[in-house]
Amino acid sequence: MRKYILSFLLLTLIVPVLFAGNPGDKKKKSKHPKNIILLIGDGMGTAQVYAGYTAKKGIMNITGMPVTGFSVTYSANDYITDSGAGGTALSTGVKTKNGSIGVDSSGKPLETILEKAEKSGLSTGLVSTSSITHATPASFIAHTANRSKYSDIALDFLKTDIDVFIGGGYKDFAKRADSLNLIDSLKARGYFIARDLKDVNLKSTDRLAALLADEHMPQISKGRGNMLPDATEMAISILDKNDKGFFIMIEGSQIDWGGHANDAAYIVDEMVDFDNAVGKALEFAKKDGETLVIVTADHETGGFGLIGGSIASGDIQGAFLIKDHTATMVPVFAYGPGSKTFTGVQDNTDIFKKCVKLFGFK
Repeated sequence: MRKYILSFLLLTLIVPVLFAGNPGDKKKKSKHPKNIILLIGDGMGTAQVYAGYTAKKGIMNITGMPVTGFSVTYSANDYITDSGAGGTALSTGVKTKNGSIGVDSSGKPLETILEKAEKSGLSTGLVSTSSITHATPASFIAHTANRSKYSDIALDFLKTDIDVFIGGGYKDFAKRADSLNLIDSLKARGYFIARDLKDVNLKSTDRLAALLADEHMPQISKGRGNMLPDATEMAISILDKNDKGFFIMIEGSQIDWGGHANDAAYIVDEMVDFDNAVGKALEFAKKDGETLVIVTADHETGGFGLIGGSIASGDIQGAFLIKDHTATMVPVFAYGPGSKTFTGVQDNTDIFKKCVKLFGFK
């Protein structure tokens, strides 16, 4: 009788373990992402990353990501890319001429990953600390051989079903030379228009156009506050309402501007802010288990180098080669389902191709 009792007890302990499963199994077994968050540090090379790492005294979200690689950034017509061609390579998987966005070298429109995501029923978003019509965010939604046509680019926002866009650029929608009022057009399409993120009610907002400055957002040291991390968290919360998943591109625009200005302090401030936004994305991804987070750059700016500093004090000393972009390879970091495919040296167009394959798009 004792033998039967022991057998029964063993079965009652073992069978539930075998068949009940682990609540975390779904997260561990997921090989393909439901969501992709692409964060672009404009002008961010390895020195910019290490400057941020130093300023944060060795505790950085970006450098804690488990998969690392490099990206080659040349454009179709130049060894050194601009943000338009660099952004287009990331958004479409095709190299184009400097100055172009969302078109190939002949000016033919290219379908972006954001547009592919929309066609597949996913929610989509763009966040930037520049004007939302500026080169990098525009390369995911607009199609023109002239990246400076901001008014035309604003019109392209009305030709898609993008769910959330947050950044500067209000004047391109509301204070136009052609007198068109695109704000009313956005409202008619169901967007909540915000001039301040504090005005947004997450529970009742499904479509958001947050145009927080007439042109670009101010730099972080001049009053921007936590706009980028807050906008990242807000956009993800809205997009996550879609059970099919989402794609979002989030840009730390002004790392690039610090490079152009040869201003090391500007770079450090913007890197810390960008890393805080990456932290919000990773926080969501770690809880969700079905989200791929990718951090990369369109190019390096300034030929920035570190010639001194201290992690203990958080101080750096920087030097510059130039006040423009360089051809230096840029880093790639990844976390989540499919992240291992981003290791090694890859072309910038490969990032698009890998995302499309992981999403299962044609």
